[in-house]
Amino acid sequence: MSGKRIDITSKEELEILFNKCLAYYDNDDDKYMALALLVSDRSKDPRNQVGAVIASASGELLVYGYNGATMGVSDDDFPWDSTGEKTGDIMHNKDYFVVHAEMNAIINYLKTNRNGTLKDATMYVTWCPCNNCAKVIAQTGIKRIIYHRMYSKPEQITPNLFIFEKAGIECVPYSPYYEITKEDQMFQRSCIKSKLLKK
Repeated sequence: MSGKRIDITSKEELEILFNKCLAYYDNDDDKYMALALLVSDRSKDPRNQVGAVIASASGELLVYGYNGATMGVSDDDFPWDSTGEKTGDIMHNKDYFVVHAEMNAIINYLKTNRNGTLKDATMYVTWCPCNNCAKVIAQTGIKRIIYHRMYSKPEQITPNLFIFEKAGIECVPYSPYYEITKEDQMFQRSCIKSKLLKK
C-alpha cells in the first residue's frame, strides 16, 4: 500500500490545506491528526517524516512542528542518508542534528507565546514520542497525546509511558484497532492531501 507523494513546498500551501482540513473534519481528533500528517510532509527526512500539532483544551489550533535540522543548518544540505549510524561517524548521523517534531512544536509555541501555556493541551503526533520528547512534553502541562504510529524502537517505550503516567498525561493510539505501518501512514497522508486539493 503506497501513495503518490504530493510535496507541500511552502508554508502558504500548508496554510491552504490547513484551512480546508479545519473545514472538512467535524471531529477534533480526525482534524488534528490529519493536520499532523500534512505537517509531516514538510520534513526533508526521506525515512521518517514526523509531524506534531498541539490543540488547546478548548480545541483551538495552537501550533505545529515537524522534524528538521537545527537552526542554521539547511534542510536541503543536510546529510539525511545518515550513513554515520552504520559507520560510527557522528558527523554523518542525523540523530545528533535533528530536532523532533514534538520539540519543534513546543519551541514554536514558546517563541510566539512567551506568557502562553500548554496546560491541558492535546498533542497529535504522527509517531509516538521518543524518550527525550517525552521528558520535554511532561514539563509543558500537555495532558493528552494521540499518536498515529508506534515509535520505531518499541523497547524504549516503557520509560516514556512511565513518564506520561507520572505526569498525568494520557497517551493513546489514534487507531486502537490495528497497528499503523509506515506505508499505511504515507498512504493516508497522500489520500488526505488528494481529498483536500480537490475541494
